[in-house]
Amino acid sequence: MSNPNATFRGVPLKHISLVTLVFQNSMLILIMHYSRIMPPVNGLRYHTSTSVFLNEVIKLGISATVALYDIAKNLPPGTPATVLFSNLLSTVFAGDSWKLAIPAALYTLQNSLQYVAVSNLDAATFQVTYQLKILTTAIFSVIMLGRVLSVKKWAALGLLMAGVAIVQLPQSIPEPAAEAGKAAEAKRWLQSIAKRSATYEGIQNDEAPLMNRSVGLMAVLIACALSGLAGVTFEKILKQSSTKQASLWVRNCQLSFWSLFPAFFIGIVFVDGQNIAKDGFFAGYNWVVWTAIGFQAAGGIIVALVINYADNIAKNFATSLSILVSCVASAYFFDFEITMAFAVGTAVVLAATYLYTQPDAPKPTTIAPLEGISTSESNEDADHLRPAEKPE
Repeated sequence: MSNPNATFRGVPLKHISLVTLVFQNSMLILIMHYSRIMPPVNGLRYHTSTSVFLNEVIKLGISATVALYDIAKNLPPGTPATVLFSNLLSTVFAGDSWKLAIPAALYTLQNSLQYVAVSNLDAATFQVTYQLKILTTAIFSVIMLGRVLSVKKWAALGLLMAGVAIVQLPQSIPEPAAEAGKAAEAKRWLQSIAKRSATYEGIQNDEAPLMNRSVGLMAVLIACALSGLAGVTFEKILKQSSTKQASLWVRNCQLSFWSLFPAFFIGIVFVDGQNIAKDGFFAGYNWVVWTAIGFQAAGGIIVALVINYADNIAKNFATSLSILVSCVASAYFFDFEITMAFAVGTAVVLAATYLYTQPDAPKPTTIAPLEGISTSESNEDADHLRPAEKPE
């Protein structure tokens, strides 16, 4: 870990990175959600596969730039650029770095499912439900890394599941809202009969595409599972890697590079290839889409900086704070109604997150008795010692 007391113009980098993470986490989900429900651009909605691909391209560019800067600091001044790039390539592709293609593919699929989730869930519900990635990470770490969790941590995980379940409880719908829901359902069926898609085209006259809560919930649950699996796989590969001295930025380069292949061949070519060929790569793009891509690309880098200058507990605290910000912003900007069930469930999730990230109490150490003396005998002898003879 870098110096936790490092500062920038007198301000601790730990505080800067935490505030940046809260802002990035909150704004990312809100902007992603709005980008999926905003009116189409020239009658078209952007293809999420292109945004996922561009996200990895931007992350690779930023990470490679910082990695080159780190390499240049360790080389004599005036070193040719060709030497710098050669050192970077040899470092990125050294040893068994190709194994990172596995977690990279999982992360890419997770990012794609996030777009599906925020397209069908409000930002606040997505933020709270997405905390289940703590549960999936814990389960995969127990299975794949043999990690042992304390009773307190298991209780926190059970509390986390309960909180998310409370958030998902159906709320009572007033009569006017129920009638509006029936009208919206009828409209959806008419649209499906007319073969109109709420994802790409044919909704020029619609205020926003209709959301399917079941699809959104399924997407976020699978994304949580992939997040946990990818994180634990990444950790296991790093522990078994022969190149353990690779820097944080080199690791980001490796993940971003290997993420380009599934993002391009699976997302752009296989899933959306026909639509992209017809509409164009940047169809449906505007400043909102570019902002969402930028925030998502910055997310992984900011998290890495937080862990680098602070710790994982601080990261989870910032994530919890961003949930509260997202809830308030969703209520203000998207008319999201914070019900009693949602408030209670969110409070339970935040409490579970705090409980899980707290370190376990140290186990009491026992002093082994002298050879040939049983534990009971040694305790008995100590009890018969005079106060002045008893060890302090």
